Amino acid sequence: MSAPESGKQLEVVEICAGAGGQTLGLERAGFRHRLAVELDKNAAWTLRHNLHKFLGYSPEEAEETVRIGDVADRRVWDPAEHAGVDLLAGGVPCPPFSIAGKQLGASDERDLFAWAVEVCGEVKPKALLLENVRGLSANRFSPYRQYVLDRLSHYGYIAEWRLLHANDFGVSQLRPRFVLVALQPEYAEYFTWPEPHAEKPPAVGELLRKLMASNGWEQEKVDEWVLKASDIAPTIVGGSKKHGGADLGPTRAKRAWAQLGVDALGVADAPPEPGWDPPSGVGPKLTTAMVALIQGWDVIEPGDDEARIAAKEFLWEFQGRKTSVYRQIGNAFPPPVAKALGSSIRDALLKAGEPHPLPEEADPVLDPVFKLLRSSKRPLTAEQITAKLAVSGTPMKQPEVERRLNHLSHDFSMTTHERSNGAIAYSLGEFKGFIGQDDHQRHDLFTQYQAKIS
Repeated sequence: MSAPESGKQLEVVEICAGAGGQTLGLERAGFRHRLAVELDKNAAWTLRHNLHKFLGYSPEEAEETVRIGDVADRRVWDPAEHAGVDLLAGGVPCPPFSIAGKQLGASDERDLFAWAVEVCGEVKPKALLLENVRGLSANRFSPYRQYVLDRLSHYGYIAEWRLLHANDFGVSQLRPRFVLVALQPEYAEYFTWPEPHAEKPPAVGELLRKLMASNGWEQEKVDEWVLKASDIAPTIVGGSKKHGGADLGPTRAKRAWAQLGVDALGVADAPPEPGWDPPSGVGPKLTTAMVALIQGWDVIEPGDDEARIAAKEFLWEFQGRKTSVYRQIGNAFPPPVAKALGSSIRDALLKAGEPHPLPEEADPVLDPVFKLLRSSKRPLTAEQITAKLAVSGTPMKQPEVERRLNHLSHDFSMTTHERSNGAIAYSLGEFKGFIGQDDHQRHDLFTQYQAKIS
């Protein structure tokens, strides 16, 4: 298989596209969307609107490109129709791995990460890009990540995980995202992870100065607020439909916002008016436009003329009511980060630059306990696993082995066998998660909770 011709338009199929943070970034990196699939109607309407208004799709193209519905439903889209596409990308649901949630992983009906890997095996794109929350990088999910790498290796991909921080790419927010990139070997040797920007992003106060003053709030008060809002923002939390109206996150996040002079107990309809003083003593609430700016979108500010508006790279218009708009923004992948990743993947697919040697280790080991049990023909006790790991050069103390066995039991079927001496031996069964099975519990749970899934 050869690289795309230099003048050929690279194409992407995006799953769980949301309101288009990743969509916009990938478009700016040089990809054209063949298809984008999203469950939430408001987010999908936002995506269609902006594909037409800002990205040059005709109204008919925008409507056909964005499909609304369950991404795992083949009546919504058929992966086989997109075999060999340049890039398969997506921001699959975060709650299964979020530290703020129950971290149910493969047992969560919203988990689509492993399913997306199987779709990759069917579609066989040249590259795969999946992003999720930092929680997926925790030890709790090392067997899950190992399973994903093993499946991608089985399908012929070279894959790597990387924790990226949005503030390294010009976003004024502490927003870590755990990213998986996988490429076919001929392209993998040209891939390098994007380099962080040399300059730090602006603090919240400087970033929002014009917007905060745009409704008549006195300049003296705005300047005072800007001085207090002298750091980048904590992670913006979009939340889910299971919870109430929009606010800026859990208690810990609200305290961080208060340090910046922001009232995080809700989102404002408009910036402060003349004479406004904070009743809470903390400071003003943010509007959705302000949240969008912090998330990495450009917005139209007072004094922008047509030329300056045309020069803005990340303009986007959101559809729906305030709470829906806030969630669309807060749950999105920051466009500048998506653009940086997309640019690195584009260069790899075009075989730009010099190739670099691929890792000699074609079968990376993230979880040696998982690998050992998966290959063992008989059940093993924790003591036996500890001894075998020591011999193999990956020593691990028995309490750590037992912790990892506990992690494995969450995402995989585990069978226990009691030995005559009372020791418990373990054998590893099937992955519990949804990978496309017609009879998986995910279907019933998804139908039951669909109205609250976001």
